[in-house]
Formats: sequence, C-alpha cells, structure tokens
Amino acid sequence: MTNPTAAMLVIGDEILSGRTRDSNMHFLAGELTRVGIALREVRIVADVHEEIAEAVRALSTRYTHLFTSGGIGPTHDDITADAVAQAMRVRIGHRADAMALLKAHYDRSGMPFNEARQRMARIPDGATLIDNPVSTAPGFTIGNVHVMAGVPGIFQAMVASVLPQLTGGPPLLSQSFRVERGEGEIATDFGALAAEFPDLSMGSYPFIQNGAHGTNLVIRGSDAGRLAEAMVKLTRLFG
Repeated sequence: MTNPTAAMLVIGDEILSGRTRDSNMHFLAGELTRVGIALREVRIVADVHEEIAEAVRALSTRYTHLFTSGGIGPTHDDITADAVAQAMRVRIGHRADAMALLKAHYDRSGMPFNEARQRMARIPDGATLIDNPVSTAPGFTIGNVHVMAGVPGIFQAMVASVLPQLTGGPPLLSQSFRVERGEGEIATDFGALAAEFPDLSMGSYPFIQNGAHGTNLVIRGSDAGRLAEAMVKLTRLFG
C-alpha cells in the first residue's frame, strides 16, 4: 500500500524576515508520520496574493493533501483565504455559519464583532469549516487543501480536528544507529545496503562531538519486518 503524500505551505513575511521562528512544520511532520501520511515538501511564501495562489495550485495538484498555515486573521495582510479561493477557482464571501460562530464568541467576550473580525468569516464557496476550539475563528478545507491559522496553539488544534477525517497509510517507522566514523568512511557500504532495500529510505546525518566525527544512520519505512531486517544488516556492517 502506498502512503498518501502531503505538502505544507507556510505563509507570512514574518517567517521570511526571521522575526518569527516557524514551529508548525515540525509539529505537522510528526503528526503526519504518526498517521501514515508522508510529508514530501514544505514551501514558505510571502504575504503576496499571486505567490500564495500559485503555490496552492502547484502543491495541491502534486500531493494528496496540502496544509497551509498563516494569513487567515482579521488584518489587511491576511489574504490566504482570498488567494486559495482564486487558486481553486471559486468565489469567496462571508459565510453564515462562520459569522454565527464568531458573533457568539465575541458576544460572550463582550467585544464588538466589528468589520475586521468579520473578515475571518470569509470562506470560499464549497469549503467545509475546520474547528478552532482555541479562539473560534475557523479554518477551512476545500478540495485537498486544509487552510489553518499560523499561531502554533491554534494550528495544532486545527490539525487535531482535521487528521481524524483523513485516510492515512501504514505508520511510518524509523530506527537509527550511531557510528563513530565519518560519512566518507561508511558511504560505500551504506549505499550498498540502501540499494539492497529499495523499499526503505536510508539517510546519513553527520555530527561532530568533542572534536570527533560520527554519523547517525537512519532507516525509515512502513514495513516493520523489513526495517528490522535492514537494521540487523546495518549493525553487522558497522557494529
């Protein structure tokens, strides 16, 4: 069984400027691995309408799922929903159910449900809402595109809302082996082992510790038996 694939589109000038460190990619990668969806690509784009729309079109076509983070708040630079609507060739407008959710939230909070806050109820036609138990303002799914907030706590809650609705594959497993030798010393044998197990993914990650060079060898796959077989051969090679 081939695992479904995914891409992530991180949206925001604050990420590209270095002002904000993105943690959503790390979280999403772990959650997708857990449910057997392979994250294959991550892009970061600025708050530019056409660039967002272009990236959505490209990534949603190539992968089973596309997850976006950022740009669905109440300010003028929150343009993700409009760009996604353009990419998916649908109209966008204030949705009654989203308006009702937000109005009730702000009524409870004693804050005005002003024009800026109403922008968060603008949803592309045909989309389904993604629950936001943290601050109510919903994300949405349209086709295979899941549009979520950039604030880490809200993003994580939205991921938890979406993942149970998606079909995954076998859990993606990994094992690692530490070798106190540099990559150049082990590359030939490790490459031969990788060729022997084409159904598994093998990677080498060098490190320097206390002045000594070493390599962490990692094997990934969805078949626990094959993974165990490869690890036995790996330890015989370098143990």
